[in-house]
Amino acid sequence: MSSNNRPLSPHLDIYKLPLSALLSIVHRGTGAFLTFGSIVLVWWLMALAGGEEAFMSAQSFMGSFIGRLILFGWSFALFFHLANGIRHLFWDAGYGFEKDEVEKSSFIVLGTAGLLTLFVWVAAFSFGVGA
Repeated sequence: MSSNNRPLSPHLDIYKLPLSALLSIVHRGTGAFLTFGSIVLVWWLMALAGGEEAFMSAQSFMGSFIGRLILFGWSFALFFHLANGIRHLFWDAGYGFEKDEVEKSSFIVLGTAGLLTLFVWVAAFSFGVGA
């Protein structure tokens, strides 16, 4: 029996993944990034306990472009993971499974994470924390 006549399964680049599927992937990625950010936070706290020289070294890194980029990404990951986790709590309770509700809640998760991240960073710079 020849296998040449069998249809091939389309690859992922043919399918358009729904937004909720992409957010599921991003949710896992933000969980991993939160682990990395927590390690950076522990490093900063250890530098705080390690004396002025260690703390100033950590502060200079955190104040650099790369350090702020990591902090910005970490704060977005935190708020995204939180908002998407709350959405999963609603799903666990049996709510929000209709296709239009899933799509709407996906945009709510993205909007909430973006707005909370911007709010925290604007507030930090307003109070002189990020200056």
